[in-house]
Amino acid sequence: MAAPGAPSPRGLLLSDYVVSMPRPDYPIPGPVLPEIALAGRSNVGKSSLLNLLVGRKALARVSATPGKTRALNVFTWGGRCYLVDVPGYGWSKAGRQDRAAWRALVEGYVRDRTTLAGLVWLLDIRHDPSADDRAFGRLLAERRLPILPVLTKADQVTRSRREGRVATIAQVLGCAPDEVVVTSARTREGQEALREAVLAFLD
Repeated sequence: MAAPGAPSPRGLLLSDYVVSMPRPDYPIPGPVLPEIALAGRSNVGKSSLLNLLVGRKALARVSATPGKTRALNVFTWGGRCYLVDVPGYGWSKAGRQDRAAWRALVEGYVRDRTTLAGLVWLLDIRHDPSADDRAFGRLLAERRLPILPVLTKADQVTRSRREGRVATIAQVLGCAPDEVVVTSARTREGQEALREAVLAFLD
């Protein structure tokens, strides 16, 4: 039995960068494994959450420039699955060509990728789901893919407001508050709950 406070064996999985996929049908070099995507608005904290999930400080690079990720960045996780960092949506400065490229890449990946086992959907706990969030939710509903809603940046909301924010966002998403994982990359809040929920996609 692990000592109190020690990471669970399910959390001790080595991870490393594999490849950047420029198109939704791009083959991943290596064994065929289930893929778990991480998606959300630009600047919602996907790279930080990926680093929190795998327990590494800089596996995924955290950019100060929203919209910088333009490909599907793939990481292996303990030889059990691939984690796929999806380019963020809702970047206000994106031009028409960039938005069209995003739709072709991300919508094609979410709708057609047969090895996609589940998707971690990141939303900022400080804000209600936006029109872009709701549009992405409709895309997910069409695919009927297993979804894990994850709220980021919890350290920026007071404890007294936390329960209300979770309830409000869960209502918009059409799920129960206890189906949402609350996280903070800065304080590492929710790290183990996140790992357990993500690995449940593979069970």
